[in-house]
Amino acid sequence: MIQRIQTIWLLLAVVAALVSIELSFYSGNKDNNLFETVNASSNFLLLILTVSVAITGLVTIFLFKNRKLQMRLTWLGLLLQLAVLAMYFQQTKQFVQGSYTLTSAISFVIPLFFILAWLGIRKDEKLIKSMDRLR
Repeated sequence: MIQRIQTIWLLLAVVAALVSIELSFYSGNKDNNLFETVNASSNFLLLILTVSVAITGLVTIFLFKNRKLQMRLTWLGLLLQLAVLAMYFQQTKQFVQGSYTLTSAISFVIPLFFILAWLGIRKDEKLIKSMDRLR
């Protein structure tokens, strides 16, 4: 299980999702001139979605015997993370002045990790199908 490259990609996606809970995505001033930051723990729905991305990635790691379900859950994790990014951008519209933090890059690499994991799972699926043809 751990020797498969998609396991590494999924594990990196899980770790990045968990780290993004506390690290800020955006910081700036709202209407009342108070300095605020946006992270996953600043909004309850955003927190639920981020934790669900991490749980989806973790569950997907252990479904290595069912590659078709693993591919579907990888797409689900990708779509959930895209929803998280959309919510982040929705939250940043409330700010009058601010900027994206360097740690916001973590939220942008999670979809890349899911895509790379999906490509690894697809490669394994093709390898198994070619082996079944030779029997």
